[in-house]
Amino acid sequence: MDDIRFLDFEKDYLELKTKLDELKDMAVSKNIDMEDEIRGLEARVADFKAEKYQGLTAWQKYQMARHPDRPTTLDYIQALFEDFIELHGDRCFGDDPAVVGGLAWLEEMPVTIIGHQKGKDTKQNLERNFGCPSPEGFRKACRLMKQAEKFGRPLITFVDTQGAYPGVEAEERGQGWAIAQNLLLMSSLQVPTVSVIIGEGGSGGALALGVADRVLMLSYSVYAVISPQGCASILYRDARRANEVAEHLKMTAPELKALGLIDEVISEPLEGAHRDQESTYREVKARLLFNLRELKNQDVGELVEQRYERLRKIGIFNE
Repeated sequence: MDDIRFLDFEKDYLELKTKLDELKDMAVSKNIDMEDEIRGLEARVADFKAEKYQGLTAWQKYQMARHPDRPTTLDYIQALFEDFIELHGDRCFGDDPAVVGGLAWLEEMPVTIIGHQKGKDTKQNLERNFGCPSPEGFRKACRLMKQAEKFGRPLITFVDTQGAYPGVEAEERGQGWAIAQNLLLMSSLQVPTVSVIIGEGGSGGALALGVADRVLMLSYSVYAVISPQGCASILYRDARRANEVAEHLKMTAPELKALGLIDEVISEPLEGAHRDQESTYREVKARLLFNLRELKNQDVGELVEQRYERLRKIGIFNE
């Protein structure tokens, strides 16, 4: 087995997979013909894998979305783009490492990229405030969006945050105002915009980078106004009921696609993006290219009008 961490609900699958690896190692080290046994166990592992991951609950998908080994924005930038140049600072207060952004090439297209950035370990998470932006992070994003519009570069955003930083100092520096400015700007940008939810999309911190012509979600990512723990704490005064609340938040990709809140679900490997990153990168790149090429062929005025109409439809229900 590799060193990627497994979640609690994956342990029985891990045990079976470990037995398979041990059987293969034994066959090689002792030069024993165990082909039939290995084939039989491989079939059991494949069946169990399909049964386990195709029936994940909303709470389990939420856990997958927050998996510590899940690829981050910088991982996608390194894998999908060429000649990335990171730009820093909001030209007002400082630089927020919870938001990264800059210029790059996506094959033949010059693009602007902005995304939330979590860390890979405790030290990195502390440095990047666990991917929770402060006002200067949103203002940096705003600055890069305006630059993208000025030079006619399509905008790609990667969403992966539990929400904007709620600290007193963030409120003092205009957290709500900074988010509102991003929402206003993104709704009227004169360039094609595509947003990809790669992990956890939480509250206004996610929405500030998520107003786009096309919103794509990885199949194990989540998108909601509040976390299940936060919702359970408010409704029931008991965060332990988060798994129950998750089922009612309609936060998973298939549910949001059915409600018309996102445009496309990007399939992940059954065990999650962190277990097979290369195939995930290929799929995300293919869908980005498809959508951007389609959007670039549209008139800019039409694009903005369609974006407006799309936003106006959110929340409209017919019983």
